[in-house]
Amino acid sequence: MTRQQLKNSGKLMKKSCMPKNDVTEEEVGQIEQGKFIEERKVMCYIACVYSMSQAVKNNKLNSEAVLKQVDMMFPPELKEPVRASVVHCKDVSKKYKDLCEASYWTAKYVENTT
Repeated sequence: MTRQQLKNSGKLMKKSCMPKNDVTEEEVGQIEQGKFIEERKVMCYIACVYSMSQAVKNNKLNSEAVLKQVDMMFPPELKEPVRASVVHCKDVSKKYKDLCEASYWTAKYVENTT
């Protein structure tokens, strides 16, 4: 995929997950720029996005599934930095039993290491 196609895919997931989690653009619109609001509904919004991108297996984040998605979907110039970040952050989710919290803290950690 090109960067634009990846961005369009993200918009579709966002459009689907926002109403499911009752979040506003103000609450989730700047996640890509590293602005994370620590609220339960934002955490569950991120879990929804991860679920839609097939990064969740058995109600847990699965780093192997994430890496597979990166390999299939990301443009060549982004693959290696994102892969390195995912590998570096793969154990963050293990600290949380709740999928929403695990997704939130993993996304935040990945964003800070890319």
